[in-house]
Amino acid sequence: MVVIDQYIVGISIVSLLGFVLFFSLFRDVKYKSKRKDRLNSAGIHLESVRNSDEISSVSDGPDVIIVGAGVAGAALAYTLAKDGRRVHVIERDLSEPDRIVGELLQPGGYLKLIELGIEDCVGNIDAQRVVGYGLFKEGKNIRLSYPLEQFHSDVSGRSFHNGRFIQRMRDKAASLPNVRLEQGTVTSLLEEKGIVKGVHYKTKNGEEFKVYAPLTVVCDGCFSNLRRSLCSPKVEVPSHFVGLVLENCQLPYANHGHVILADPSPVLFYPISSTEVRCLVDVPAGDKLPSIANGEMAKYLKTVVAPQVPAEIRDSFVAAVDKGNIRTMPNRSMPATPQPTPGALLIGDAFNMRHPLTGGGMTVALSDIVVLRDLLRPLKDLNDADSLCHYLESFYTLRKPVASTINTLAGALYKVFCASPDEAHKEMREACFDYLSLGGVFSNGPIALLSGLNPRPLSLVAHFFAVAIYGVGRLLIPFPSIKGLWLGIRLLSGAAGIIFPIMKAEGLRQMFFPATVPAYHRRMHVK
Repeated sequence: MVVIDQYIVGISIVSLLGFVLFFSLFRDVKYKSKRKDRLNSAGIHLESVRNSDEISSVSDGPDVIIVGAGVAGAALAYTLAKDGRRVHVIERDLSEPDRIVGELLQPGGYLKLIELGIEDCVGNIDAQRVVGYGLFKEGKNIRLSYPLEQFHSDVSGRSFHNGRFIQRMRDKAASLPNVRLEQGTVTSLLEEKGIVKGVHYKTKNGEEFKVYAPLTVVCDGCFSNLRRSLCSPKVEVPSHFVGLVLENCQLPYANHGHVILADPSPVLFYPISSTEVRCLVDVPAGDKLPSIANGEMAKYLKTVVAPQVPAEIRDSFVAAVDKGNIRTMPNRSMPATPQPTPGALLIGDAFNMRHPLTGGGMTVALSDIVVLRDLLRPLKDLNDADSLCHYLESFYTLRKPVASTINTLAGALYKVFCASPDEAHKEMREACFDYLSLGGVFSNGPIALLSGLNPRPLSLVAHFFAVAIYGVGRLLIPFPSIKGLWLGIRLLSGAAGIIFPIMKAEGLRQMFFPATVPAYHRRMHVK
């Protein structure tokens, strides 16, 4: 009886997904047919495509200044320079970064690397292929594979040391003659009558310079000191990550990321080299972060976390704790809040952040660069700041399918995966695990969303509420009860309370009805 009822629920969900897919495809066709007219209405003609020789003869200064040479900055520098732009990149510290996040690139992000022509940057850094996830909960586990059947065999996720990847990206960009990569700290934007003309910066020797360009792109990361000049940031810290490296550890599923639905919040494991496994223990913001210095953190990891780690890797986990190289970092979340400014653009983590649970940050950044490249590629002259600003406002809508899907999923999954004493929340968490366990469309759909392979907001909403409906079905089978019905109502209400605020912050209109969003709007400037 239970199997039959689950089958009926499954058929209903598949029908819902079919409708959503049809509506989404219809919407995309309609939207694309109108896009060119909108962009042309900004006063810039798409037929003005120029070649590299035309670009090089415009002036002696750079076409674009890029602040920051992380993943976003280095990739953008190479991409624009390959199109013939003269690019000046200013990075605060050109030594190899040492971070505990930014180490997992989803398959959707790898496809963007290929599209940008920089997929070789994951070579020669001992990067590991990632083909799916293992999900663990209270002694049960499931294996979830990326739906990669339609792609070339080289396409998969990649995990690596973040610093090695960034250095390869920087070297790739610096190999082009029209890229100037310089170490320095940008202290301010140079503005004139509301238009950004360039930047003021200090070199590593303390010398101060000003450099001018028609377009300045700020992508100086989550600690950006220029962010407030270009947007209205609302940064939240939902949790902290505690980072460890396990050595010579064999994970239960080779070439997979591992998510343990622990109490109070998830624990992640994934390989970052042929001999190292990264472990990230999430500590919710409401809980006090134990001190590393006085040994509280080591005690917490051994007594609270270790018993919830799969037995196969528990000894390696404890050994990593005993080794003592424990690091922490705050997880930041910030919806994209554009404030279009003539002469400047904000991208990367300086502009938009999400909980790193799903490892989607680099995928969003690389997707944004593809969108920006395609918008800038046809333009011969970037010097009309007002028209360029109006034109580039299309960027904020065109980026939404990928960015809003990954951002919303990251925030929603984190809230669902965290433990809670609330019975309705427990049922939602259990329903999510069991829904993914069904396999087929029930696992492939969510994993395609998470991996950036199918960035469709409507599909995300359909699957999220399909999980909730499935959870209600579990409560009412085989015999409905008043308690089960009330718990089901609370489950649906809780699901709505999780996802709708995230979508509202992302922008409901841009997410679901981009064709209704003007490509630009008039701005008044003080003359």
